[in-house]
Amino acid sequence: MYLIKSPFLLKWYYPSLTWHKNRDQKVIYLTFDDGPIPDVTDFALKTLKSFNAKATFFCIGDNIHKHPDIFEKIKNEGHQIGNHTFNHLKGWKTPDEIYTKNFQKCQELTNTNLFRPPYGRIKKSQIATIRAINPQTQIIMWDVLSGDFDINLAPHKCYNNVVKHTGNGSIVVFHDSLKAYDRMQYALPRVLKHFSELGYRFHSL
Repeated sequence: MYLIKSPFLLKWYYPSLTWHKNRDQKVIYLTFDDGPIPDVTDFALKTLKSFNAKATFFCIGDNIHKHPDIFEKIKNEGHQIGNHTFNHLKGWKTPDEIYTKNFQKCQELTNTNLFRPPYGRIKKSQIATIRAINPQTQIIMWDVLSGDFDINLAPHKCYNNVVKHTGNGSIVVFHDSLKAYDRMQYALPRVLKHFSELGYRFHSL
């Protein structure tokens, strides 16, 4: 069970986290979780480039370690990097000390002030510890979840999820993972085309 649009109660409970950006401008913030992955990340980069769009990639440290060339390509093409832990840990089920060390291990590779907790699940105690280590850390959530990770979701419904719920300042989640590839591959170019024709720009965070 997951919600496409982030609920008010979660935003209320975690007011210090970033759920969206400025609503006054026609700018959308596309984000990609779980890469870098051969072919999948390459497709995302090629598609973004064709629309002159910039995005933010929340990378898993272990995948950076396995695919350093793709990681460098993300940076070289002008996109922003975010920390997504080294092993994609679920904060609610992970002791704080282990979670923090995993964050730091990924941080050594990403060297970024942007962090997104895997599954969007993080304890307030973990937030406090991470910010004590790096006070500049912005913890980035989202207001629109594409659902591309859902293997039971039809690709056109993934596209519809984004088109229906995205607007000025939206932070939208896609995944550059093998599991999400079929739906991301269908939805991403269509989302970029749809909103470009409406006069939107695509920026990194």
